[in-house]
Amino acid sequence: MTLPVDADRLRADIEENAAFGRVETEDPEAHARTNRTGTTANRDARDRLVERLRDAGLDVAVDAVGNVLGTWTPASADPNAAPVVSGSHLDSVPEGGIFDGPLGVYAALEAVRAMRDAGFEPDRPVGVVSFTEEEGGTFGNGLLGSTVATGETALDETLSLTNDDGATLDAALDRIGYRGGDAVDAATPTDASGDPTTLDPASWDAFYELHVEQDTNLEAAGAAVGVVTTITGITHCEVTVGGEANHAGATPMDERTDALAAASEFVLDVEAAANEVVETASPSAVGTVGSLSVEPNATNVVPGRVEAGVDVRDIERESMETVVAAARDSLAQLERERGVETEFERPFDVAPTPMNDRLRDAAHEAADAAGRDALDLHSGAAHDAMRISRVTDSSLLFAPSRDGVSHNPREWTDWDDCAAATEVLGGAMAGIAGGKR
Repeated sequence: MTLPVDADRLRADIEENAAFGRVETEDPEAHARTNRTGTTANRDARDRLVERLRDAGLDVAVDAVGNVLGTWTPASADPNAAPVVSGSHLDSVPEGGIFDGPLGVYAALEAVRAMRDAGFEPDRPVGVVSFTEEEGGTFGNGLLGSTVATGETALDETLSLTNDDGATLDAALDRIGYRGGDAVDAATPTDASGDPTTLDPASWDAFYELHVEQDTNLEAAGAAVGVVTTITGITHCEVTVGGEANHAGATPMDERTDALAAASEFVLDVEAAANEVVETASPSAVGTVGSLSVEPNATNVVPGRVEAGVDVRDIERESMETVVAAARDSLAQLERERGVETEFERPFDVAPTPMNDRLRDAAHEAADAAGRDALDLHSGAAHDAMRISRVTDSSLLFAPSRDGVSHNPREWTDWDDCAAATEVLGGAMAGIAGGKR
């Protein structure tokens, strides 16, 4: 079905949310915000969302890690039926854009409002969720709220994570009033013992997430919405290259064990391995050495130690393993040829995640009904939908991104494109909630 999305209402939600953590820039075309978990800006954004959920007639719950869920249960719906839920996140990277995350949260809310305005009568409840700390960088590696809610990490372990100042997630959420729902007069999920716990996505019938594409496929095709087939797998590797710090002027070239020179070869080896996989096996594979820490990091000292961060992604697991194996081989070769000592750890590893066919079909049907072009494509970035897919049917939809820019103040999705993608999202949710699938 086609639902009456209010484009102005959706735009107002996103623009008002953008004010929380707003960062002034010299570029008049840029719109920047820094909204990190546990900050005043993060609290204010959450408060506004709770208010808007209640204004739309949704019952609000806040779980033990600050995940916020609003549930619409009209008279037509069986209150015991598994709900259809949609959403994303409100946090951002430092000086990030205004659409990454909030579009998915407020598009989900607008979809519910559109159902209500159209007099649609779902067979099951419909929910809007905002997950805590999707971006990472403040507490953990990202996808935090969805990861603990799906049972992949323990609640106590998650709450004990610390930020750069040494504050725990537990303390940060308590300070802003989102360690459960008491501070905002909302329900708090509890376990069998009555202790606060997390949301239970395994009890949902379906989960949709709408996000900006962060690439140019939709823009190039002129398509209104992307229907994701697979979310890329991600591996993060931590590498240490140890050499010998020494005087840059008094140490002959043939007597050096330069950790940075060795690490430079490693960087190029990872790039070469990824390029080879692209040429021979999987065009979507990528490999990046994105961070380097050099010690002692002085111009007149031969570098004695380098720590490097490696990011490997693809929709094919075998391709990821090929690049990781090449990285290990490179380090072994550097030990033999350059005399350095190396360490290799793999602390973060997520397999490629296919999206659910039932929900993808419903999205295509909604796009057809709305007269919108939909394009099948994969996601090169991680999203909460990949975690939720471990416990229930999940689907990820994309709205076009201008020039593919994201995690940047120049991130932009035209307002008409936001509304069009929301129209498809709402139609898909209605198709599932209405008992057609």
